[in-house]
Amino acid sequence: MIRIPPQRGGWLEVICGPMFSGKSEEMIRRLRRAEIAGQRVAIFKPRIDDRFDATDVVSHAGARMRAIAVSSVAELQARVRDAEVVGIDEVQFFEPAVVPAALELADRGLRVVAAGLDQDFRRLPFGPIPELLSHAEFVDKLQAVCHRCGGPATTTQRLVDGAPAPYSGETVVVGAAEQYEARCRGCHEPGADAARAAA
Repeated sequence: MIRIPPQRGGWLEVICGPMFSGKSEEMIRRLRRAEIAGQRVAIFKPRIDDRFDATDVVSHAGARMRAIAVSSVAELQARVRDAEVVGIDEVQFFEPAVVPAALELADRGLRVVAAGLDQDFRRLPFGPIPELLSHAEFVDKLQAVCHRCGGPATTTQRLVDGAPAPYSGETVVVGAAEQYEARCRGCHEPGADAARAAA
C-alpha cells in the first residue's frame, strides 16, 4: 500500500487493535523514524497506565520510548510545546476531549499518531477511538495471535481467576498478560452474566 501524506499541514494517524497486537511498538517505530528525520517528537501516555513504567511507553515486546505521563487532555495540550510530531499511547483511556485536541493539533500542522484499543473486553467500541478513526487520514488495525487457537485475534478477553470477566464489571481495568488474552472472534467468550442474559 502506498501512502502519501498531505503536502501541507498536519494529519492524524490511528493505530488500533486488541492487546498484544503491537500498537505501542508500531507507534514507537514511527516516532523513532521521525526523530531520525530531525523532527521534534513528544509522546504522551495516560498517568493511570503504569504497568511497565511510570513515564516511558513500553510495548509488551519490550520496545521503550521516553514519554510524558499526563492526567488529562488539557495537560497534554499544555505540554506539546514546540513538537512537530505528537504520539498519544493508550488513547482509549483519555476523556472524549482528546478528539478535538488531536484535530486541533493536526490543524496546526502537526503529525498526530494515536494508538489504542478499538474495542473493550466486551467487544464494544472503546472510548474516543471510534470518533478518532472517523477523522484519521491513516488507520491501521493490527491483529494479535489468539491465545486459544493461534489464529488472527481482533478482540481482547479479560479474565478473572481464569474465567471470562463478567460484562457488568468496570470497563477500565489496567493490566497485562495476567488479566488479558488476545482472542479471535470464535474464541472470545462472553462473561457469565452476559451469557445468562442471552439465554
